[in-house]
Amino acid sequence: MTCPIGTLKNIYRQAQIQEKKRLTYTVLIEKGPTSYGAYVPDLPGCVAVAETREEVEQLIQGAIAMHLRGMREDGEAIPEPTVTAAVFEAA
Repeated sequence: MTCPIGTLKNIYRQAQIQEKKRLTYTVLIEKGPTSYGAYVPDLPGCVAVAETREEVEQLIQGAIAMHLRGMREDGEAIPEPTVTAAVFEAA
């Protein structure tokens, strides 16, 4: 059974539970001579390294979750995403 979104908002409000806001962070991935590295500019220190792109993408997702969990546990404010990226072709 599903509840209309308005109902869920009322439940959260009545229980004084804050709805979890979904944050979308930009991840930059770099290919090195023997591995891939990934980092999140909005979350300093949040990095991952792996032999393949697929593996580094999985690892950085886990790193983001762990980084945010640690920030919450330490009582730190979670930064709003500010970095964006664009890809352009060059001749």
